[in-house]
Amino acid sequence: MKSLISLLLVLSCYSIQSQQNVDLSYYLPDSITYNPKIPTPKQIIGHEVGQWHVTHDKLEQYMRALAKSSERILLEERGKTFEGRPLLLLTVTSPTNHGQLEGIRQEHLKLSDSNRNSISVDGMPVVVYQGFSIHGNEPSGSNAALAYAYYLAAAEGPEIEDILQNSVILLDPCFNPDGLQRFAHWANSNKNLQPNPDSNDREFHEAWPGGRTNHYWFDMNRDWLPVQLPESRARIETYHRWMPNILTDHHEMGTNSTFFFQPGEPTRVHPLTPKENQSLTAEIGNFHARALEKIGSLYYSEENYDDYYYGKGSTFPDINGGIGILFEQGSSRGHLQESENGLLTFPFTIRNQMTTAISTIEAATELRPKILKYQQQFFKEVGLESVIGRSRAIVFGDSKDAAKTRHLAEILHRHKIKFHHLRNDFRYNGMDFKKGASFMVPYSQKNHRLIKAMFEKRTSFTDSIFYDISAWTFPLAFNMDYADIRSLQNMGEEITELHEPKGKMKGNGDYAYLFEWNEYYTPKALNQILKKGIRAKVAKKKFSLENKNYGYGTIMVPIQNQNLPAESVRQILSQTAQDCGIEITAVSTGLTQGIDLGSNDFEPVKKQRVGILTGNGVRSYDAGEIWHLFDTRYQMKLSKLDVAYLSRIDLNRYTDIIVPSIASNTLGNSNIKKLKDWVQDGGTLITYRSAVEFFASKKFIDLQFKKDTLIAKNVSFEQKQNFTGAQVTGGAIFEAQLDLSHPIAFGYKNKTLPLFRNTNIYIVPDKNSYNNPIKYTEDPLLSGYISEENLELIKNSVPFQVQHLGRGRVIAFTDNTNFRAFWYGTNKLLMNAIFFGNLM
Repeated sequence: MKSLISLLLVLSCYSIQSQQNVDLSYYLPDSITYNPKIPTPKQIIGHEVGQWHVTHDKLEQYMRALAKSSERILLEERGKTFEGRPLLLLTVTSPTNHGQLEGIRQEHLKLSDSNRNSISVDGMPVVVYQGFSIHGNEPSGSNAALAYAYYLAAAEGPEIEDILQNSVILLDPCFNPDGLQRFAHWANSNKNLQPNPDSNDREFHEAWPGGRTNHYWFDMNRDWLPVQLPESRARIETYHRWMPNILTDHHEMGTNSTFFFQPGEPTRVHPLTPKENQSLTAEIGNFHARALEKIGSLYYSEENYDDYYYGKGSTFPDINGGIGILFEQGSSRGHLQESENGLLTFPFTIRNQMTTAISTIEAATELRPKILKYQQQFFKEVGLESVIGRSRAIVFGDSKDAAKTRHLAEILHRHKIKFHHLRNDFRYNGMDFKKGASFMVPYSQKNHRLIKAMFEKRTSFTDSIFYDISAWTFPLAFNMDYADIRSLQNMGEEITELHEPKGKMKGNGDYAYLFEWNEYYTPKALNQILKKGIRAKVAKKKFSLENKNYGYGTIMVPIQNQNLPAESVRQILSQTAQDCGIEITAVSTGLTQGIDLGSNDFEPVKKQRVGILTGNGVRSYDAGEIWHLFDTRYQMKLSKLDVAYLSRIDLNRYTDIIVPSIASNTLGNSNIKKLKDWVQDGGTLITYRSAVEFFASKKFIDLQFKKDTLIAKNVSFEQKQNFTGAQVTGGAIFEAQLDLSHPIAFGYKNKTLPLFRNTNIYIVPDKNSYNNPIKYTEDPLLSGYISEENLELIKNSVPFQVQHLGRGRVIAFTDNTNFRAFWYGTNKLLMNAIFFGNLM
């Protein structure tokens, strides 16, 4: 009996080892010969594909080796990540096509020119962009890229020759080098040499923040439309340079899942996406199904995932005349893990990604004429729509904030959308659009639908469940005045190159310096001034001086009683104005209409030292967005305080501590007491999202919340998920009223503000109206989906509150004011809380 048990254990271990230790042939199609002059991955990186998680440096090493050894591959480096890793692209096609590649590209682009819609697609290669592992801890994609690139370079025979002659493959082996490197280090350093599939093992539980995100903890698969990150900018430049027919995006999902390929949920497709797009996606899906069946892999389609938000890799092509395809592989999260479908090995996950990468190019080649004609027809229809709207345009701008206006224009520029200067200042629907501070976007251009997708407001939907956000209206995200106008009479010359606003010092006064708080980069300017030890004050009321009106929040720097000579102060302020693109005015008197410059209504502004809680239990996305805002835009130091060692930190070093959304068990009683003592001693605690409810429950702040009392009636168990899902506010935009005199609203010029929400946290207003400086309107929904029940709750609720606790204060934001780095319009709320919190 013991012998039998021993034999079974040996066989079991052998089976596990054999599943893990496979050679390259495990991934490659049968009955194909390979060019021996092309190096295999093992020959370059030292291990078989799937034996270890490939680090990005080794992935790069192999791709460069392939490009040197194969005349089918052209490698280019398109930029760097935040951590300095190269963003690689392999252009793969036949040697004949490489000899005329630029001509092929130019001819292909004619398909997206509505004026050239009669061009023949006969003999035209199809363009396929294949990208892997935009989430670094979904590594089977980038590891499959090793084997896939080898296949493209080394496979021999008429089948591969036909594919390469009839296609141009843009191979992006890793969308997220920094995240992949982080995760590979974790998985490899925790690998068990004796295979252990126990899901409780440390190998499958990576440390916070995990490898999913990039350096600043962004989910880059949400950045295809906003294009705020260097990795995104490289791939969007490639996309518009080629306008591919198909783009594939290889991901992973939960360990107990199998394999998903699009199309997704039929009712969750954006209305601007043509129906033929989904039909072609399904037709291509047949190739994936047959390929996966051939190797015995389970799969599913038309479930769970949607094609709504155009900021994802699998959906972005759909608004650009292409076909986006999402692949989701059940993840081993390490090298070998138990699952509902048996033992899941890392090589198995790689093989499925490899298999569908090949089935994609097989489908693209076989369906080539149909796919090319679809793109041609898409732009033909767009061209007809543009003709109908040839006298229409969108105008947008902010007369008080040139930098913010330019940043929205940057997004248009990256998407090759044409826009123009204004010929004259004009007023429309109560909004002033100033020449030099506003731009006009004519509808009559290459892709009218992309413009519409970026600027439209939509509140009606066929489905109530969204995989991601349901609204992203860009001018609302930027808190920008904008209008859809039916005249081009004020349209000036086209802008082909964007320039940063030029800052300057105005006036020769020797009494004080003034600058308004409206411009986006004024927090950066104030921080620079305070770092130099220059005293500054902020105006709590409006005033006029020397024929100029100054609003709430104007910064005043007196010339006298500074620690630096007057000329040094002037030089520093002049340089600050240039660095930050703002206007600083030197005035010769303190006598104004309104509060004089020596008034007690000018409050001193102190240099702030800010910390942010990070670590287990803290939502890394929210923390990363705040870190990115401080570090890259305002160039302000932000100390990342990990909850693991919070008990050992001297909190008195910090004036402000930010707490992003957190889990309820993140902070123990000792740390809660420590934070409360710090606030009572004068600190400012700034809380977001779930942290608001948490600190309210711990008596840091006294808030009353509106709660949903919805009860399911006549809802079957099968319908339960849809019933609960419909109550999720996944991301929509709402209008709030602003009290411009309150310090939290300093620098805003309009009395209403669009706010992004993706929570169901609704605060009852304070009984004193002056304590509700931001309050949702009676009809707040601007764009996106919210259930009828939650819409009633949000009406007249407040997304912001501030209350004193001892000598300090607690500030509460129910939602993210820094969402995905493109919500420029509310970034200043956080800056106001930091610089002017003592006034609240």
